[in-house]
Order: sequence, then C-alpha cells, then structure tokens
Amino acid sequence: MRVVLVAGTTATAEIEGISAAGSTPALISHTPSADSAILVYGRPVAPLGIQHPTPVSPTGCPTPAVISRAAREVCGFDVTVVDAGLATPTGAPTVDLRTQSDRRMNAEMRTEDAAAVYGGGDIREPVPVPDAAEIFERARGLGGSIPGPLLVGETIPGGTTTALGVLRALGHSFSVSSSFADNPVSLKRRVVREGLEASGLAPGELDDPLDAVQTMGDPVLAASAGLTVGAIEAGTSVTLAGGTQMLTVGVLVRSFSDAPLSLATTSFVADSVSDLSDAANAFDLDLTVTDPEFTDSHVAMERYLAGEAKEGVAMGGVLAAAAGRVGGQTEQQLDAVRERIAVVYDRLLEDDGS
Repeated sequence: MRVVLVAGTTATAEIEGISAAGSTPALISHTPSADSAILVYGRPVAPLGIQHPTPVSPTGCPTPAVISRAAREVCGFDVTVVDAGLATPTGAPTVDLRTQSDRRMNAEMRTEDAAAVYGGGDIREPVPVPDAAEIFERARGLGGSIPGPLLVGETIPGGTTTALGVLRALGHSFSVSSSFADNPVSLKRRVVREGLEASGLAPGELDDPLDAVQTMGDPVLAASAGLTVGAIEAGTSVTLAGGTQMLTVGVLVRSFSDAPLSLATTSFVADSVSDLSDAANAFDLDLTVTDPEFTDSHVAMERYLAGEAKEGVAMGGVLAAAAGRVGGQTEQQLDAVRERIAVVYDRLLEDDGS
C-alpha cells in the first residue's frame, strides 16, 4: 500500500477566518511543507535556511500528519509526496508537477501582493489556477506509473473552501467540512459567491471539471483528480483518503471514469457533514467511515474530540487501513496507532523545544 500525498497552497487560505491549519496566519502557508516532511520523516524537516514548526491550530490542535505518521510507523506503508504548488520548500522528497515557467505564469496572473506565493490564487480572482489542465495531465501520467493499491490524500489549508467553489460551479449543493470546530459556513459561501461573480459565472454554469478547478479551485484538486484518473486507467486500486475535499476529487474523477472508486474518511467528518453519504452515493463512491476511538487522555487526540481538524494528510484512509478495511490491509492495528500518536506528538514537541 502506498499513500500519495498531494501538497499545495491556495491564497484563499489567507482570508481571515477560513482556515485553522496554523497557529498564526503567517504560518498557514508552511503547513503543507511541514506535513509532507512529518509523514515521510516524522519531523518537519526543511531545507537549510527555512524553518517549519509543527503545524497546530490556534488552540493547539496538532496537524493530522501526526496521526498519519503514527499509522505509518505502525503499518509501514510507503509514501510519495506530490508538489502541486508548495509556497515554501519541504525537506521531504517530492515529485514536482509544475515547472519554472508555470511558476512565473502563475505569479504574473495574480496580484502583486500574492505573486510571491507559488500555488493557487484566491478564488475571488478570475483565474486562480491558470494551469489546472496541465497539472491534471501531468498527474494523470504519474498516476499511471505508481504501483498500488493507492491511498490519495491532500494537505492544503483553505481546501474545503476551494472544494465548495468547485462544487458550486458544477451545480452541486453538497456541504463541506472545516478545520474549525464551528464551520464558518456563511464566510465560505460569501467567498464562493464573490469568486463566481469575479469569474462572471452563475452556480452550475460550468460542465467541464477542469474549467471549474481553473476558476474556483486549487492545484491540489487538479493534481489529485489527475493522479486518480491515471491510476484507474492503469488498473490500480485507488482509495480517496480524506473528507469533503477528496469527495470533490471524486466528483471530478467521475467526468473521466466510472470505474470503482472508494472514499475513506473519519467519523469526525461524517458526523459533521450531514449529506456526506448522499454525496458519496450520488457519485458511486464506496464510503468507509472510521471512528479512531480517540480519548481525551492526550492533547494530540482531545482537540479532535472537540471538533477540530477532522481530516487531512490522508488521515481517514490510513486509519481505515489500520482497521483492516482498505488498501489491502487485513490486520487490526488501531490500538497500536492510538498508542503511537502520543509518541509522535511528544517527539515533535521536543524538536520544537516545547
């Protein structure tokens, strides 16, 4: 089994109140880079001259990378990190789907203040992902070359808002989750409405999935969909490992393939998104929901019980694998994963000097 983690950024995450994927707004753009290294190495390794602190929410909820890393240490699965537009370099080895010319084009089409950030633009701009089709096709080629079974996951702050934008552009009314305990639904809807207006679109006006990503999405959606389509075309088993962002990937994939496809998420998402099952059924996604049975005995788990984070970094998929439900895994290892979570988190605190 291999986890393919698609990492990237979107300037949509810079909107105040959109994302809790960082202890301060300035650190949010570092989260995907740190997540990637934590999953690969168990630490937020970064190139010389760069520091990536362990991502936590403003209230101290640790990144889902802690849970996914604990599952990796117990289950021993392989990892491939795909760079779909990281704002800062990660110390983890990556497959880069975008070229230097893509970086320049992306910067030129964005505002001066945001141009230094390499990733997706703010969806309130007309074309936040100008190279969506190119990213999709490169990822499609990559997906066809990676041996499976695959669990495809994501790390991108602000990703549930861009997912909502894509769903609305395509005419779907499904809900999305949030990294906050209290989902800022009104804010997300307003941002999406402003994004549609900036692109001169009405809800449901677009039929082409890549047009929807280009105008209302983020590069991680394009890359995740391309990877999944390429893997399916190669006959590889794929599980979309995550919540409503990966559900949106499934919606995109269904424009290219009707092959069997699974979605594995946590009970934290399923309990907070009332129409998740309906949405999965509508697009013929085999839904697996795993309750990790966390307790409040450790901060690395108690904030999840309070409703924060809920998903990310393929957390739902690796927990389902640890429960013997996806990815070809058959051994029940959830108890061992829960014990390991505290070990991983305490080690990260030591590294951060806490």
